[in-house]
Amino acid sequence: MSDRMRVKICGLTSVQAVADAVSSGADYVGFVFFPRSPRHLTLEQAAELASDVPDGVVKVALTVDADDAALDALLAQVPIDMLQLHGHESPARVAEVRARYGLPVMKAVGVADADDLLDLDAYLAVADQILVDAKPPKTAVLPGGNGLSFDWRLMQGRHWSKPWMLAGGLTPANVARAIELTGARQVDVSSGVEASPGVKDSARMRAFVSAAHAF
Repeated sequence: MSDRMRVKICGLTSVQAVADAVSSGADYVGFVFFPRSPRHLTLEQAAELASDVPDGVVKVALTVDADDAALDALLAQVPIDMLQLHGHESPARVAEVRARYGLPVMKAVGVADADDLLDLDAYLAVADQILVDAKPPKTAVLPGGNGLSFDWRLMQGRHWSKPWMLAGGLTPANVARAIELTGARQVDVSSGVEASPGVKDSARMRAFVSAAHAF
């Protein structure tokens, strides 16, 4: 992977949002398969949206503790390039998914303090990428997309053997500061570019990508 800054826009729910994300310069587009999320898609909806993504833009499926049957059905119907595991999947489960489907796997790890970063080592051995996200509150309904950030200073001076992506509370206004503090070369945004939950704003997407790509 090159050192060029890469941006993922997650939780796209409409043909127009996909087109806007792509035209804004997003490198990854994310589709959510989690019924409690306002960004949840049916397989039929996702198949339609994925068909509009041009070559060169990575199509990512976000799942939460999905079993083999659910993943089989998803991948049979939706042309996906990468699986994002955003639940409590163990390192062993991550390895199983990667071996079963032959697709790159990104594992999300929630961070609230320095101790949480210790979990990354086990996942780095089995995942292709790591998504470093803000740990949701214990009362949260969603595992991500909550608009929360963590203390980005925890990431300063850290280097890992696999590509990693910064997520959690990023917006067009703060992504530059987050990149400066963490040294991230990949960033992920969802709620930070929305007009309302699940509804992306084209101007905010363009502003976010522009701010990130300035690095």
